[in-house]
Amino acid sequence: MGSHVSKQLERRKAISTEKKALADLQNSCGCEFPGCDYMPSDRKNWMSGVGPDKLHINKIVWPGTHDSATNKIGIRFVSRPFAQCQSLSIYNQLVAGTRVLDIRVQEDRRVCHGILKTYSVDVVLADLKRFLSETESEIVTLEIRTEFGHEDPPEFDKYLIEQLGEHLIHQDDNVFNKTVAELLPKRVICVWKPRKSPQPKHGDPLWSAGYLKDNWIDTDLPSTKFESNIKHLSQQQPATSRKFFYRVENTVTPQPDNPIMCVKPVTKRIHCYAKVFIIECVKRGCADKLQIFSTDFIDKDFVDACVGLTFARAEGKA
Repeated sequence: MGSHVSKQLERRKAISTEKKALADLQNSCGCEFPGCDYMPSDRKNWMSGVGPDKLHINKIVWPGTHDSATNKIGIRFVSRPFAQCQSLSIYNQLVAGTRVLDIRVQEDRRVCHGILKTYSVDVVLADLKRFLSETESEIVTLEIRTEFGHEDPPEFDKYLIEQLGEHLIHQDDNVFNKTVAELLPKRVICVWKPRKSPQPKHGDPLWSAGYLKDNWIDTDLPSTKFESNIKHLSQQQPATSRKFFYRVENTVTPQPDNPIMCVKPVTKRIHCYAKVFIIECVKRGCADKLQIFSTDFIDKDFVDACVGLTFARAEGKA
């Protein structure tokens, strides 16, 4: 019992120390980065606002959401706080400026997060298609994977193609060098990551798992995650040289040895430091490598930071 209490006290001290480290960094790093003064007039159509003719796929800083379809997961007030990473629906995330979605499914096509489940992936696709019908020049990257510990939904690749066929941008390395305008009217890059089913191939309507990579760090320590994100990002090639998407997740995760197991109070430890991360990337010479930047509980400040840096790149200022 005594050792358990001692361990918890050490954990709390470590968390407090790391929160202070990020707060101190925020106070010392300033608030400017290329594009920080650009504010999209319409987040629903921010790619259109930047300019589809000059916006290259490999120069976009894509605002993404982590565990995107968890707004209604589990049972409200009971199990939901332990798995909910977003409060907005998929449609409202897209309207708010999100352009990368992270969807996990189980065998019956329901969205899940670990053992908890929520609505069918049909809801996700209906929200996406509604958004596409209301906009003209917004490209969305949709990552769908079979959740760990679950089986692939049967013939899921065929289902995705049936649902999204007219919108799908086919798997092709040349896509990364093209502008948004050159890809239209196609609007969706769909990365399908099955556990056992065959991977999509070159030229297919869907993209294989290797086209969206990251270095997931499972920790609830905010400064550890922040520095790890920068370390792994700095080891990548510049975004304009890559033929795949690389994601950085501005999130921390509840740990089983810590008394705080709800997502929101834990991920809050790093949530407000997205702009600081971009500023530090600029200072440390790896801002040109930032591409997909994801978060829990996405908000306008996060979107604006991503869009601002994207605008600066499109204008040749970053």
